[in-house]
Amino acid sequence: MTFVLYFTVFFFVVVCLFLIGVVLLQQGKSADLASAFGGQGTQTAFGPRGTANLFTRLTTWSAVLFMVLAIVLTVMFSRTGNHSVLSGTHTSTSVPAKK
Repeated sequence: MTFVLYFTVFFFVVVCLFLIGVVLLQQGKSADLASAFGGQGTQTAFGPRGTANLFTRLTTWSAVLFMVLAIVLTVMFSRTGNHSVLSGTHTSTSVPAKK
């Protein structure tokens, strides 16, 4: 179970980095901020959508894979014995000094 968990975490990190890269490589829908406030950008943002290119499809599938892996990791970590990040740490209680 430990190997599968570590492999899933590694694969999750690779998918995260891939998703970040694909999103950063995409071309923006509008050219500048002024087009969002009634300029030419409204026709491209709300108009008919063109065919999805490779980056759009890669973004969609990597986002779906990211969400599925996040749910799988949540289930896998909930089935392990450690439920807290701070499990196994020693805590000490202190009493405030009296004046």
